[in-house]
Amino acid sequence: MINARHLITTSLLALVLLLSSLAQADLIIRITKGNDQAIPVALVPFMWKGKGSLNEDVAGVISANLARTGLFRALPREDLISLPTKAEEVVYRDWRLLKVNYLVVGSIEALEGKNIRIRYELFDINRQESLLSESVAGNLDNLRNRAHFISDRIYERLTGQKGIFSTRIAYITSVQKGNTMDYTYRLHVADADGQKSRTILTSKQPLLSPSWSPDAKKLAYVSFETGRQAIFVQELATGKRYQLTNFKGLNGSPAWSPDGKKIAMTLSRDGNAEIYIYHLDDRRLTRVTHHYAIDTEPSWSPDGKSLIFTSGRSGGPQVYRINLLSGEESRLSFEGNYNARPRYSPDGREIFMVHRGSGGGLFSIAALNMDTGRMRILSTSPLDESPSVAPNGAMVIYALMIGEKGVLGVVSTDGRIQYELPAANGNVREPAWSPYLN
Repeated sequence: MINARHLITTSLLALVLLLSSLAQADLIIRITKGNDQAIPVALVPFMWKGKGSLNEDVAGVISANLARTGLFRALPREDLISLPTKAEEVVYRDWRLLKVNYLVVGSIEALEGKNIRIRYELFDINRQESLLSESVAGNLDNLRNRAHFISDRIYERLTGQKGIFSTRIAYITSVQKGNTMDYTYRLHVADADGQKSRTILTSKQPLLSPSWSPDAKKLAYVSFETGRQAIFVQELATGKRYQLTNFKGLNGSPAWSPDGKKIAMTLSRDGNAEIYIYHLDDRRLTRVTHHYAIDTEPSWSPDGKSLIFTSGRSGGPQVYRINLLSGEESRLSFEGNYNARPRYSPDGREIFMVHRGSGGGLFSIAALNMDTGRMRILSTSPLDESPSVAPNGAMVIYALMIGEKGVLGVVSTDGRIQYELPAANGNVREPAWSPYLN
């Protein structure tokens, strides 16, 4: 439970964060499957109205963001026939000749100090009209963040769906020291494209299962630093952290409730692995499952009224659901001999999980439709695990193995696009996609 000896002092955390920030681990995007039906768009480099040069290519970031969705295909810059920066300079006929559907132009103006103003406009070439015209304030130090914000705005205008470019991902890396058995484990937070990685915690002991709070300000995770599994909660802005559980046996799989007031978890404090709910306001535990089989990996429904989890009660790992009000339990997965680590889509219509068919073979990421009961396979690597769903439900991030190296994979929920996010050094595991950032 929480007590004073588990709190880390602010001064020590400041030192830890200072040292760990020197060990960034940006991920490199490698697209492995594209979409031939992607809509062509043109992103003209934004004009810079200031001294020197910029440290980020805003139009380039927006272009890459849109391309990763699989819905859009950016026109190569060498094919741009003109470089307009405002509406009066756009000649629709020229862009129609290039078979471009949408065009984005803009400029970045230097203001006092490091302040800037970004003006951009989105055009529908076929209709010859402006769809979106905005001015965005920013700072030279957060150009990439502003580019993600603009990407979100453009994506939402074109699709009607909220963008995820300003969200973040959490993940864990492990780096082996030479040929020894010594590993360094790090918990990272990065932009959704794997860039601007920041090390949150460094440990000589394994770290597992990061889980975002619904306000995206905290992470819960499992650490072995006390000599056994323990669940910790850490504030991202301050680095302040505290130990949540310290029971004998299993302390794992933390999952925040949608209202942020509770954390579901797996504990074996009573002798068997069961699902519990930890109430953060009064530090109270409620046991949810009561079965001799192993129950683990809980995940909340979007409305917070039920939990889905992995259980071996049918003879092998399968996905079950329990209604938290009535206590009624039901089995959800039937196809295949292994279904585990379930995660709801934001609208509750699908569940994403690790799946293996009845004949054995690959461990893939699959989606189970809650209405039809049909399973849809999304990934095809030999050993895929730890799916986490983007807050708009359009993409799933997961861990996979390439040879002997762990990397992150991302697949669209319609299966049209896939890309990988390997790190330059070490293995990458345990991804978790953040909620929307306020």
